Amino acid sequence: MVSEAVKRTVEGTVLLAVGLPLWLFADGIETPVVTLTKAGLVLAVIGAVTLLGAAWSAVRNPGAAGRP
Repeated sequence: MVSEAVKRTVEGTVLLAVGLPLWLFADGIETPVVTLTKAGLVLAVIGAVTLLGAAWSAVRNPGAAGRP
């Protein structure tokens, strides 16, 4: 079993890895609902907050990583 902190770390990393390139490199692409740069920024921010939450959780409860 994988701990909750590891799951949240992977989730945050994936969101950040998808969001940053969209924010940085999708400037000229138009979509009908929302621009890809705004979507990328939102994904990157959510990913960063998720990573910070996972780090906070791991620091606050370091013994929980080995529990089932």
